[in-house]
Amino acid sequence: MPAPTSQPNDSSFDRGSNQLPKGAGRQSSSANTGDFDTGFAKSLKSSLTNHQQEQRAISWQGSFDEYLDIVRQNPQVARNSYQRIFDMIIAEGTSEKIDNRTKIIHYNFFDDGARGGKEAIFGIDRSLMKIVKFFEAAAEGYGADKRLLVLHGPVGTAKSAIAGQIKRGLENYSRTDEGAMYTFGFRETPGSTIEWSPMNEDPLHLLPDADKNRFLDKVNNHPSLERPIILKGGLNPWSRFKLVEYLERCEGDIEKALEHVVVKRLVLSEQDRRGIGTFQPRDEKNLDSTELTGDVNYRKIAVYGSDSDPRAFNFDGEFIVSNRGCFECVEMLKLPKEFLYDFLTASQEGRIKPKKFSQIDIDVCILGHTNEPEYHRLLDDRLMEAIESRTLKIDVPYNTKISDEMRIYERDYKRASVRIHFAPHTLEMAAMFAVMTRLEQPKDGRLTLAAKAKLYDGSFLPGYTEESVAEMRKMGKREGMDGIEPRFIQNVLNEVLVNTSREDGVNPFMMLTAIEKLIPEHRLCRNDKQRETFSNILSQLRGEYVELIKTEVQRAIAADEGSVARLCENYIDNIKGYTQHQKVYNRVTGQPEEPNESLMRSIEEKLEPPVSEAAKRDFRSEIMNSIGALSLEGKRFDYTHNLRLRKALEKKLFEDQKDTIRLSQITQTTIDKETQEKIDIVKSRLIRDFGYNERSASDVLEYVGSIFARGA
Repeated sequence: MPAPTSQPNDSSFDRGSNQLPKGAGRQSSSANTGDFDTGFAKSLKSSLTNHQQEQRAISWQGSFDEYLDIVRQNPQVARNSYQRIFDMIIAEGTSEKIDNRTKIIHYNFFDDGARGGKEAIFGIDRSLMKIVKFFEAAAEGYGADKRLLVLHGPVGTAKSAIAGQIKRGLENYSRTDEGAMYTFGFRETPGSTIEWSPMNEDPLHLLPDADKNRFLDKVNNHPSLERPIILKGGLNPWSRFKLVEYLERCEGDIEKALEHVVVKRLVLSEQDRRGIGTFQPRDEKNLDSTELTGDVNYRKIAVYGSDSDPRAFNFDGEFIVSNRGCFECVEMLKLPKEFLYDFLTASQEGRIKPKKFSQIDIDVCILGHTNEPEYHRLLDDRLMEAIESRTLKIDVPYNTKISDEMRIYERDYKRASVRIHFAPHTLEMAAMFAVMTRLEQPKDGRLTLAAKAKLYDGSFLPGYTEESVAEMRKMGKREGMDGIEPRFIQNVLNEVLVNTSREDGVNPFMMLTAIEKLIPEHRLCRNDKQRETFSNILSQLRGEYVELIKTEVQRAIAADEGSVARLCENYIDNIKGYTQHQKVYNRVTGQPEEPNESLMRSIEEKLEPPVSEAAKRDFRSEIMNSIGALSLEGKRFDYTHNLRLRKALEKKLFEDQKDTIRLSQITQTTIDKETQEKIDIVKSRLIRDFGYNERSASDVLEYVGSIFARGA
C-alpha cells in the first residue's frame, strides 16, 4: 500500500500575524520580529514536511501484482468516475435542516474551505440535493450514468461554480488515501523509459475479460464495500496495441507480459489535462469534432506507415483527457447540433468514435450547463430529440432567501470591509433588492413584496404559518428563475466602493442610489412596466431601511437589554395574574394588587398588528401557553422568543424615555451640553450594540432626527 497522504496544513500560515496592534509603531514591533520569524520558519518547515510526505505517497510506483494486492485490500481504488464523485461529496459530511416543513440535506462539500474549493455555494441546497441524488443513482448503476447531466438556469446562478467545485474536488480527492487511483505504463526492461497509457485506464483492464470479472466478483465481497465496484470502459487502442505486442514477445504468456507493466498513482489535474477536461463553444467555423475525440498525428504516419496505427494518433481530445474523471461542457447547448452527436454515444454507451479507429471506451462524468434560451431551443427542435432524451436537466435558480444571498456578498466583500466600513444593513438591503426582483408579486393583497421576501427568509408575520408560506412557494413556480443576478449587485457595490473614501464608508442609501442609477442599463429594463417594477422595489426597500434604523435608534435610546427584560417580566407577571384570576405581587410595595391593565394594554397596542380589546384574552392565553410549553422542555421564556412582543416592548420603553432626549434637536445647529451628552450615549450604544462606526452612527442619528423634526 502507498504511504498515507497528508494534506498541507494551510492553517499554520497566520496571514494576520504580521499585522501591528492598533497604535503600535515600527519600533514596538521589532522586539517581536525574532519570535515571528522563528514561528514562521517552524510553520513553513512543518508544511514542507507534510508536502514531502504527500509527494512520496502520490509518486508511488509498483508492479501489476502489487496493484492487485492494493485492490484486494481496498477495492475502492477501482471505482468508476461516478462512484468516485459521489463518495468524494459524501466524505465531507452532511447536515440536515427543516425548511418550510421539508427536510433539506446540506452537503458540506460545497462549503468554503471544503475539499471542493474556496468558492462556496450558498442557498441552493434543493438543487444540490438533486445533483447529489443523480450521482448516487449513477454510482449504483441505476442508469443515471447513461445521461448527460445539464445544469439549467439563468445567468449567474452558480452553474459554473458547481462544476468548478466538482473538478477541484476531484483534483484534491485524488491526492488523498481515500481517493487514491492508479494507472499503468509499459517498459522494455527495468530502468528503461516507461510509456504511459494516454488515457490513464485502470490497470485491471489489462486482464482478460473473464479473469477481470472473476477478480471483481471476489473483491466485491469485501466487507468494507457499501456498493459493488462497477469498472467501466476498457483498453484504448494504444494500450491494446502495446499489450498485444508484449504478449507476442512472451509467446502468449499473460503473466510474463504483465511483468513489463508499471503501475503508478494517478493524480487528476485540469491544468495538466489529466482526468479533467473543459470544453466551450466558439465560432462554428473553427469547431472540429477532433477537439473532443483526438486526431491523427500526420508527422508519425511516415514513421509507422499507417494513419490507423494507434501510435500515430494524438489522444488529446477533451473526452479522452477527461477519462477517469469529469468533462465539463460550458454553455453546452450553444454548440451546433452536428457537434453534439458525439455526446450521444459518449453518454448512452460510454464510447466515442475517433478518426480511423473503432469506438473507444471512456469512463467520464459529462457535466454540461446552459441558460434558458438555449434549452428552449433544444426542446423546440425535433432534430434534437435524441439529445433531449439523453439529458437529465436540473434547475439551478437564484437564491430566494435574503440571508443566503447576503452570504455571497459577505464572502466577496469581507476583505473590502476591512478598508472601508460597511454600515449595518448595507449588504442586507443589497441582498433584499436582488431577492425581491426574483419573486412573483403576492396574490394576497395584504402582503407586500418586501414582506414576502422576509417570510421566505424565516421571519414571522401575523396571519402566516409555515404551511401558508410553503403553499406560497409552490405557487411561485418561476421564482428564482428570473430577476437580478448577483453579478449586478457586485457591480453596484464596486461602483460605490471606488467612489467612497475610507472616512465616509458605505451605507444602504448610497447602495440603493447606485442601484437606481445603474438599473436602467440592465437587460431586464426593456420597457416602462419593468422600470416601474424596479422603482417600486427600491421605494419599498427605502421604507424598510428607514423603519430598521428608526427601530435601532429607539432601542439605543430605550436603554440596554436589561430594561427590556425587566419590562417583559413585569408584563408576564401581569398576564399570568390576568389569565389565572390572581393578584400580582408588587415588588416595590410588597402588596398584592390587581393586574395592571393599563400596562398590558400599552404594550399590546404597540404590537404589529395591534391586539384589539376583544382579542386581548386570546393573545395573553397564547403567551401563557408558550411559556408552559417551554417549561415542559426545561426552558425559560424571555422576550427574544417572540419578535413581535420584543418590538412592542422596545417601543413602549422608547415612548417612556424619549422625552429625556429630543431627537428632533439633533438637526439643530447648536445643542446644549446636557443633550449632547445624551446623544453621545445613544451613539455609543449604536456603535457597541449594532455595529456602526462613529461616522455611520452620526449619520443615522441625524437622519432619524430629521424624521422626528418633520413629525414623521
